[in-house]
Amino acid sequence: MKPINLLNEVNKVDKLYVYEKIGRLNGNVLSVVNVENRTLDFHVHEHSDELFYVIEGEFSLETEEGLIPVKSGEFIIVPKGTLHRPVVTTLTKFLMIELDGTLNKENSGELYED
Repeated sequence: MKPINLLNEVNKVDKLYVYEKIGRLNGNVLSVVNVENRTLDFHVHEHSDELFYVIEGEFSLETEEGLIPVKSGEFIIVPKGTLHRPVVTTLTKFLMIELDGTLNKENSGELYED
């Protein structure tokens, strides 16, 4: 057991769109990632919720209802079965929490690695 500083961990990731796994919790994976100028395709996670925590920066989560802005220090939980996509224009540093196996190249980009 040891404390983990989110900002230090995300700052260690020297490339955009690379998810660095920093912990596991009850079958969930905690990952940090740096994203800039990227809008993923709409997608759905059928079996689990997904959490986006903004360590630094801001983004919008787009759903069928429109855009939801999320700023530094805030998080948003996407309930399972919800059509969504992140819309990121400026450099944003995230903590992602999702059930192990939820993220893949199809819904997270070509640089995602298991």
